[in-house]
Amino acid sequence: MIDPELIAAALETGSSPLTTRETDVLRAAESGTSTDQIALQLSLSSATVRNYLSNAISKLDARNRIDAIRICRNAGWL
Repeated sequence: MIDPELIAAALETGSSPLTTRETDVLRAAESGTSTDQIALQLSLSSATVRNYLSNAISKLDARNRIDAIRICRNAGWL
C-alpha cells in the first residue's frame, strides 16, 4: 500500500507519484482505449497493462482508471 503522505506530498509539489510507464498507460487509456489495444500500442502484454493501471490507481488512491485519469489531468500530469 502506498503511503497517503507520499501522495499528498506529490500533489503539493506538483511531481507525479507515477512511473513513466504508468503515465504512458493512463495517457493511452484517456480516450477509452481497451486494455488489449493499449497493450498493442505500447508493445506490452495485456496483463502488464492491467498491472500498470492497477498500480497507478492504487498510488493515486483512485476508485478506477477514469478517476485516476481525472486526478492526473487535474494535477497536470497528463
